[in-house]
Amino acid sequence: MSKYKLLIFDWDGTLADSIGRIVTAMQVAAKRAGRPERDEESIRGIIGLGLPEAILTLYPDMAESEVIAFRQHYADVYIALDEQPSPLFAGVADTLEAFRADGYRMAVATGKARRGLNRVLKAHGWERFFDITRAADETASKPDPLMLNQILAHCAMSPRQALMVGDASFDLLMARNASIDSVAVSYGAQPVERLLALEPRLAINEFPELRTWLGRQVK
Repeated sequence: MSKYKLLIFDWDGTLADSIGRIVTAMQVAAKRAGRPERDEESIRGIIGLGLPEAILTLYPDMAESEVIAFRQHYADVYIALDEQPSPLFAGVADTLEAFRADGYRMAVATGKARRGLNRVLKAHGWERFFDITRAADETASKPDPLMLNQILAHCAMSPRQALMVGDASFDLLMARNASIDSVAVSYGAQPVERLLALEPRLAINEFPELRTWLGRQVK
């Protein structure tokens, strides 16, 4: 087993292939709210933030009441699109099962809301798969390190024992803010070049590469 004992994963764009649905839901919500659509690149750039923070990044002049209405539009559209939950990326399910067999503690730190996270965990039969999960609407949004600190406390781990895996700059910045090492995935929301600028320990092109790399990390 590697020097890392606790593996923390982002959800959208890291474990689940859900970026396209997020982009579509945000664009349809904008139409319903009477706001101009943002392009795909702009929306990919906010994936990982909590939903209110994401909306305000795209529409900085939006009043609080408008944010509330926009959130509801987004939720209505996304739930309809996600009636069949977004599939996991290739190799994710088997690799996570292998990590559990290897003795790793595992957690999720996501920009999703708790309701949405619970729904997808239930769909995959993973309600009790992870040691702890943290959602953006029950803690601080990334890149604030609060959710990682809460995960560390729950698992009684130090930052040096943990590893954060994500596809967005917010994931890697959150890890840095918590003094936790990170791994970037190249197949998610943001260009890998943007992630490499934040100095992750590794960038992977396919999820199973993570287990191979971890096998070479020793105390």
